[in-house]
Amino acid sequence: MISISEQAQAHFAKLLSNQPTDTLIRVFVVNPGTAQAECGVSYCPPDAVEESDLRFNFTGFDAVVDAESKPFLVDAEIDFVTDQMGSQLTLKAPNAKVRKVNDDAPLLERVQYVIDAEINPQLANHGGRVSVIELTKEGVAVLEFGGGCNGCSQVDLTLKEGIEKQLLNQFINELTGVRDITEHQAGEHSYY
Repeated sequence: MISISEQAQAHFAKLLSNQPTDTLIRVFVVNPGTAQAECGVSYCPPDAVEESDLRFNFTGFDAVVDAESKPFLVDAEIDFVTDQMGSQLTLKAPNAKVRKVNDDAPLLERVQYVIDAEINPQLANHGGRVSVIELTKEGVAVLEFGGGCNGCSQVDLTLKEGIEKQLLNQFINELTGVRDITEHQAGEHSYY
């Protein structure tokens, strides 16, 4: 679930050597599954470990994760890197803002996951977002744009050359196309 590099494990073990015996490391997500999700690492005294926490053994210490954070920390990586600027601990949690879905989940959930995890972060750079409204029997993903995408002069290009290509490549033999049902209204919110 969480991968901690050897360098990060050594760093944590060193930090914990200055703490009371049996202190653990807690890895968590605040506001999991939202755009405001933030990952963190903290000391965790033994009396703060909950019965529902997951416990992971590493070299020189144990780490705990609360049940709520668990699905959002799938594929998380913690590393300790040293470069010309110094040393720093890095935590990458690609699923913190969006809960990862299983490969056997319904197609609608898998498509929405790709949109939330991969497409919407790109659209957010322009204040936009897109949601799946439905999947037709013919395999067409019906989408609705919002924010800066609503009324943007580039929305057709984004839909066909960006979103449709990506979704058709990821869902071969499951999706046949995408369709936009947004009633686009140009205005101050539009990106272009």
